[in-house]
Order: sequence, then structure tokens, then C-alpha cells
Amino acid sequence: MFFAWLKRYMPTTLYGRAAMILIVPILTLQIVVSLVFIQRHFEGVTRVLSDNMVMELLLLQDNVNDAPDRIAAEAVLDELGQSLRLNAGFVSQDAIPDESFQQIWDITGIWVEKTLRAGIPDLGPIILEGDVRFQTYLPSRYGPIEIGTPRGRVSPNNSHQLIVWTVGIGGLMILIAYLFLRNQLRPIMRLSYAAEAFGKGRHLPYRPTGASEVRSAGNAFLEMRTRIERYIEQRTLILSGVSHDLRTPLTRLKLALSMSDDPAAKEMEKDVVDMQRLLDEFLMFARRDAEAALEAETTDPLALIKDVVESEANRSVNVALVEVQGSGMVELRPLAIRRSVINLIGNATQYGTIAEVSAFVEPDCLRIRVEDDGPGIPEGRREEALKPFARLDPARNQNISAGVGLGLSIAADVARAHGGKLELGESIKLGGLRAEITIAR
Repeated sequence: MFFAWLKRYMPTTLYGRAAMILIVPILTLQIVVSLVFIQRHFEGVTRVLSDNMVMELLLLQDNVNDAPDRIAAEAVLDELGQSLRLNAGFVSQDAIPDESFQQIWDITGIWVEKTLRAGIPDLGPIILEGDVRFQTYLPSRYGPIEIGTPRGRVSPNNSHQLIVWTVGIGGLMILIAYLFLRNQLRPIMRLSYAAEAFGKGRHLPYRPTGASEVRSAGNAFLEMRTRIERYIEQRTLILSGVSHDLRTPLTRLKLALSMSDDPAAKEMEKDVVDMQRLLDEFLMFARRDAEAALEAETTDPLALIKDVVESEANRSVNVALVEVQGSGMVELRPLAIRRSVINLIGNATQYGTIAEVSAFVEPDCLRIRVEDDGPGIPEGRREEALKPFARLDPARNQNISAGVGLGLSIAADVARAHGGKLELGESIKLGGLRAEITIAR
């Protein structure tokens, strides 16, 4: 339970976790060593020096109090102060500060004051001016005595420099270690970028570098990428070859049926036309991978969508561009995007009477929406509708279409190749299906 709570605050990136693994032990070691050293060395030395100062002050106080008059007491202060290396002299009560003073970073000042007040409870304010001067006020029979002496008489000098050196050297070591660590992590990040780009249909140049384990993973990725590309190429060639080979006998059948006087030939000719259309869809499915392999171009998506809608409208397709928002250029594969939008428009007009297209260029994404007034797709079957060759007979009218269920699948693959997604929903405006492509910019 504790680690599950702590996990939410841990870094998620490789750089962050590596930096934490590097920095936390070093800082912990520095803090522990510094505290132990300060406690055992500085505190011990400070207590010894402060105890000596307590004895000197008590000696000075006793001798002053034993003097018969103030003049004799002043002589005692001069003589004993010089022998004890203390600047001592009587002052008026008004000259005494209201409270003690020490700097915030004075790590030994607390122990100095604690030791002195334990030995001399009625000691006046204690002034600690960094590592330069120690000053206090000692009560006596003839009035308060101002005592001044170098700070080194009551505590070690420059005690804060230990922390400064510790932090400075520790920070330098962390920086050097981070530079080495970054060089080791860079090949892993390059492998991650290459794998992510390949998953989106892009082919980034990649050469294995770094440690032997990273090189091994990089070589395995290159081999996997080569096998996948070879498989895609073979599949595309097979589909293209079969589709092209079947065109010739279908053309002969269509010609023969058109020349026949048999009444049944007309119905058979319609079947041949349907078969030829199915072959065209297979060819389009085969060309999908070739189009996805093209390099992305800086494209005006709104101009592209407007051109697609106008072209489809010129082909007597009942489609309209109803809403356009935003502006800007986006990295796209224009041919693939055009193909997917045409598929969505064709899918909408095939099952409905009208297709309405909207395009939105937002700061973080591009959204292309196609809506129709058809029967729609039940929410529980929308994921299934995105699979290749999926036919949802209860949701779509089988008598209207003789397609093979590749339109939505191709559009979804194109969206994924751009690092986006295709989502299906219900059209609020038309009541049919809403298909929306979202691509991150």
C-alpha cells in the first residue's frame, strides 16, 4: 500500500528515474556523513572551546567581584583581560543589546550559546558575528562587563565551509555522472524513437550504438523491422497480383454477357460488376501500406479536405462541407488522408442519404469529422466495425452494399499511421454515424 502511494510521485521517464537512482544515494550519503561529522567533530570541539571560555569568564568575574572598589576592578579587567586575551571593559546598562544575535547558517552558534548559558546562567546577550568576533556581557559587582574576543576562541572557524564544500563537490560529481549516464541513455532513447516511429508507419534511420545490451536490442529491432516490411511487401504484392490477374477474366465475362441475348445475362452482368468493385476495394486495401510508407509533408489540411469534398460532390456524391475552424499547417501524408476521407464519405453515403464533413485545426490536434443520417452502429459493435472485412449486417443494410468492410479499417489504419485514432459515435445533428479522425500536431 505504501509503495503504491509513493509510485504516483515517482518520475515516469527513463532520464528521470536514472537521475533519481543517481542523485538520491549521493545526497543521502552526503547528508548522513555531514550530520555525523558535524555532530561528532564540530559539536565536540565547540563544547571544549566554550567550556574553556566559561572558565575564563568565571575567573574574570570572581576577580572583579573581589576587588575593593571600581578603580581596582578596572585594573583587574585590564591585567587579567590581557593575560586571557580578552577585550574587557565596563559599559553602561543602556549600551547592552536587547537580545542575542547569530546568523542563520551559523551551525555552531547554538552550541556556543547553550554551553555558555549552562555555565553562566546570568550571562547577558551573546553576539556572534559570523566567523569573526564573539561578544557578550558579563554581570559583576561593579556593573556589566563587555567581553570581546575572536570567534575562534569559542568555536571552530569557517564551520559552514564543510557544507559548502560537500554540496559543491557533490554537485560536481552528480553533473559528471549525469553526463556519462546521458551518453549511455541516448542510444536507448534513439531506439525508442525509431520503434515509436515505425509503429506509426514512419521509417527513421537507426544504427545500433551504446552498450552491448543496447546494441543487441537495436539489432533485434532492425531484424524485426525488416521482417515486418518484407511481410507487408509480400502481402501487398499477393493482393495486387491476384486482383490484377482476376481483372482479365472478369472483363471477358462482362464482354460475353453484354453480347448475350439471354435474359439472365443482365443479372449475371450485375454480379460481375459487383465482383469488379470488390477487386477495386482489395486493390485499395493493398495500396494502403504503400501510401502509409510515404514521407509526411507539411500540408494545409483544410485545403485538402475542401478539395476532397469538392471532388466527391462533382462525382454526384451527396456530400457537404458544413464547418471549418482554425488554420495552420500539419505534417500529413496527403494521399493517405485523402483516401481515408473518401472512404468515410463513401461509407456515409452508402448507408445514408447525405454526408456532412467538418474539419478543425486546433493548437494540439487536427480533427476531421464525417456524419451521416443512416442507421448508425450500436455502441457495443463499433470496435468490431474498425476491423478489416467486418460486416455488421444488423447495423448496416446488407442489400444496399456489397462491400467487404474495408473502408473504416483503412481510415483507422491511416489515422494510426499518423499517430492518431479514428473514433465512431452517434451523430447528434443527423442521428446516424459520426466518424472522427483525430491526429496530434
